Amino acid sequence: MTQSRYVQALLEDSEPGLEVSILEIVTSGDRILDSPLSQIGDRGLFVKEIEEALLSGDADLAVHSAKDVPTALPDGLALMAYPEREDSADVFVGPLTSAAELGAGRVIGTSSLRRRSQLLAAYPGLEVVDIRGNVETRIRKISEEGLDGTILAAAGLKRLGRFAEASFVFTDEVMLSAVGQGSLAIEARADDARVARLLARLDHAETRAEVLAERALMRSLEGGCQVPIGARARLTDQGFVLTAYVGDVDGRRTVRMERIGSIDDPEALGRALAADMIAGGADAILEGVRGCTS
Repeated sequence: MTQSRYVQALLEDSEPGLEVSILEIVTSGDRILDSPLSQIGDRGLFVKEIEEALLSGDADLAVHSAKDVPTALPDGLALMAYPEREDSADVFVGPLTSAAELGAGRVIGTSSLRRRSQLLAAYPGLEVVDIRGNVETRIRKISEEGLDGTILAAAGLKRLGRFAEASFVFTDEVMLSAVGQGSLAIEARADDARVARLLARLDHAETRAEVLAERALMRSLEGGCQVPIGARARLTDQGFVLTAYVGDVDGRRTVRMERIGSIDDPEALGRALAADMIAGGADAILEGVRGCTS
């Protein structure tokens, strides 16, 4: 809802007299909180019902966290805008004050296979337990379940005005973010020219290139379910760089690579790095988790 209100304000500011209303939809991912994400279906858990509203005409556009949007969209829908990206990092929330305190005996809660894999790869002695829910619920569960902390997206905390609750920020070397993390993805009917014209004003070219590169890599690797993949594209002094991580759910086997490509063809960069990683053993690692189990 916070993200939707943000886009509502952007649109209304972009065209005087435009009125944008918000239709609140509860998705499967919001309702099913008693099972790990990896065990309850495909990557469309947070978008399916919203996309149905688009296709039926009940809604004209949808505001998603880009990391929640499957790489295959329903026929007739398109991702039309990526507003400028917020911080893509993951942060630690809990009583610990630095990553140096992580290690054997600590209990960390997360439902993300990506976060679990990278945590255990960096800190093999950790215990990782599954927790689900919104930001407030997950923070509350730290004390309720006697956890040492949890991991959240910096972008979500910043948009909610709660970033001060983060104990520390993970570096990309330890915790590479999810594909599209920190970016919004605005979806609409592909043939709706009026909405496309409005949304074009919100599109941020560099963010679009970053997310397209990351999503192209994911599309080549994922197999359609929750898998431990991290990726981050950035424009640097060296060029347009895509870095990616694949690991098993216990962090024992990992592949981490990067590749430089053209910002003008970001999807080619994503596909090329995916091919590099498959050649380096990523596909064999992912075979063990493609059944959507934890």
